[in-house]
Parts: sequence; C-alpha cells; structure tokens
Amino acid sequence: MARWKKPTKDEILENRQTLAERARTGDLRLPGAVSEIRKGFGMTQEEFAKTLALTRRQVAEIEAGVANPTLETLERIGRLFGFSVGYIPKGR
Repeated sequence: MARWKKPTKDEILENRQTLAERARTGDLRLPGAVSEIRKGFGMTQEEFAKTLALTRRQVAEIEAGVANPTLETLERIGRLFGFSVGYIPKGR
C-alpha cells in the first residue's frame, strides 16, 4: 500500500482547525475523529499506535468503533491535536 505524503506544519494546523470546528458543531464522533487525527499527522496506524503506547490493533478497533478506550487513552489521543475530552452540547 502506498503511503501518503506527510503533511506540513501548516496542513496539520489546518486539519486541527477543521476538526475543532466540527467538534464545536457536534459533527465529530470518536471513531472518525481518531482516524482523522491520525491521518492529519500523516501517520499509519502502526506509527500512531507507537506514539501513544498502544497496539496497532487497538488503534484499528478504536477507529472502527468497536473498542471501548479508557479515558486516559482518549486524553492521550486528544492531546496530540490540542484537544481535551469533554461533552459537546447538541445544537439541535
């Protein structure tokens, strides 16, 4: 499988801003957010897992929505992108 090009610092910042706006509007859910954070850094699941002291399988399961990650794991993932774990009020 071909790897994509690593994003620049500006692209990472733009990805973060896009995800933050989606979170503010309630249009961001955990599995998709984790995948987008990882891809926003241009990392494979293996690289992302290593950065977070997880296994590739754990990352894959979180991204697939079948895992039940701990709060600590969610906080480590969010911290990479400058996010914190919390509730977002529904706008609808």
